[in-house]
Amino acid sequence: MRSSNPVFSRRGFTRGDSYAGFDAQGAQGAAGARPQGGNPYAQPAGNPYGQPQQGGNPYAAGPPLTPEQMEEMYAGPSAGPAQTGRMTMDDVVVRTGMTLGTVVVGAVLGWVAIPDRLGLAVGAALVAFVLAMIQSFKRVPSPPLILGYAAFEGIFLGVISNAYNEQWQGAPVQAVLGTMAVFAGMLFAYKTRLIRVTARYARIGMAIAIGFLLAMVVNLLFAAFGSSDGLGLTTGPLGIVFCLLGIGLGAFFLSLDFKQVEDGIRYGAPRNESWLAAFGLTLSLVWIYLELLRLISILRD
Repeated sequence: MRSSNPVFSRRGFTRGDSYAGFDAQGAQGAAGARPQGGNPYAQPAGNPYGQPQQGGNPYAAGPPLTPEQMEEMYAGPSAGPAQTGRMTMDDVVVRTGMTLGTVVVGAVLGWVAIPDRLGLAVGAALVAFVLAMIQSFKRVPSPPLILGYAAFEGIFLGVISNAYNEQWQGAPVQAVLGTMAVFAGMLFAYKTRLIRVTARYARIGMAIAIGFLLAMVVNLLFAAFGSSDGLGLTTGPLGIVFCLLGIGLGAFFLSLDFKQVEDGIRYGAPRNESWLAAFGLTLSLVWIYLELLRLISILRD
């Protein structure tokens, strides 16, 4: 059950009909039809390479090795994830740094070059949303799409942050520091197992997130066609409650991202999956930053 919403889409969790890493003890289907041992990246049973067998060796692609070649091969160092094309933590850190760096560059451009252009900010946000949706529907990660999303999202954040800073001096800096604090706190809670990401945890969190988004959409419709404050979900005490709920959901998304990274490394995901991890982490951090901006503006208004 994979959502097409880029906020909810976590490819590392959706393999078939279950969450990757959550169904390790689930019922097994036909031979080769499901991953073994809960590994979403496992090869099906049988010969995955399709090479003709030579002398009983299903993987032989040429003449047999000589004793000297065998000795040299076994004397050499074992191949690690980097040599076998598998995802590593370094890959995730580098790709996430590139994606967030692109967001920062776009934000600086939006803040300095095109301030007070809310129309351009909305246009950049729409382009970023379209790029994010396209990436969510693709079966493989596309670095140009992810970096393009980051650039346009950064422009939107730069213009919006400048507008908030003019109204509430220092609010963007406070929101950035708050986002960093939420990230550090969630990473600590995940690494120390204060939070355990299970299938039940994910289902409950997703249900709350869907309800939150539906409430915000209804509030926006009431604001557009009725009261200027809508249902009051963006102002006053109720607005504070919804901002805190939104920040909590952003932290929930981060925990799913951490689980995706952990499972990807553990099960030997292809290296390009690190781009999806970077994409998910960026989406979660942007969500938290925007909710913190709203909360600061309400508290200081």
